[in-house]
Amino acid sequence: MAGARRLILVDGSSSLYRAFFALPPLSNSRGIPTHAVLGFTTMLLKLLREEEPDGVAVAFDGPGPTRRHQEFTDYKAQRPETPDAMVRQIPYVHRVLEAMHVPILMLAGEEADDILGAVAVRAAAEGYAVVLVSGDKDLFQVVGDRIAVRDTMKERTWGPREVKERYGIPPERIPDLLALMGDSIDNIPGVPGVGEKTARDLLQRFGSLEGVLDRLAEVPKARVREALRTHADQARLSKRLATIRTDLAVPWTAGDLTRKAPNLPALLALCRELEFSRLAQQLGQLALH
Repeated sequence: MAGARRLILVDGSSSLYRAFFALPPLSNSRGIPTHAVLGFTTMLLKLLREEEPDGVAVAFDGPGPTRRHQEFTDYKAQRPETPDAMVRQIPYVHRVLEAMHVPILMLAGEEADDILGAVAVRAAAEGYAVVLVSGDKDLFQVVGDRIAVRDTMKERTWGPREVKERYGIPPERIPDLLALMGDSIDNIPGVPGVGEKTARDLLQRFGSLEGVLDRLAEVPKARVREALRTHADQARLSKRLATIRTDLAVPWTAGDLTRKAPNLPALLALCRELEFSRLAQQLGQLALH
């Protein structure tokens, strides 16, 4: 990918959530919670400073029920309500992005993962080297020669080799793995009694969920064989829930996400409003150069 144009796509929903819980609570003098905004903004500025990408955008979950919720009402049902202190910070994150001239990618009824996957695959096809910034392992399935996933909190980058070394299967088989073992984070049921090791072993032998179900008689353990037979439809549902829709019709091309200079006066004004004195000082120094 040497010499390729570089595009950074940030999972805004995941990054804001992680910033909220990773940092100690902070508020300005008016009582507005600000720590997630500060953590998110600092992360993004560091990323842009170090990577100097040609394009950048941030995706968020859109409003309204998703296709997955419509197909499986218990999808993500175990998750607690978003804390009010986090909800109050979302508009400020959007204002930061607007001041930085970073496009916000959001569609009604669509999840950030699907938007990111669709934009990434399209950009890679156009010759871009794409980095997806997220702590969500679901995105590993779109990793390829031109697409990597970076976890900024753990400072780790995942390419095809790293995914294969960790899970024992190629990236495109991650939905099959989750279909078998389930995913407690998203409340994807999987097959009862099938854990990660068994799921990996099955996929290494049979290649895919469909291969496993087509050759049930060859599954060596009777207990696992019976669980697969009993819960075959649930496994197929789980694969649909775990599969990122890279064919989602999105209105953006990589060219629409070309990096632009920030509106520093607007960004500085927002920092003063939120009382980010150190960040404002750093941005002020940047404005002088």
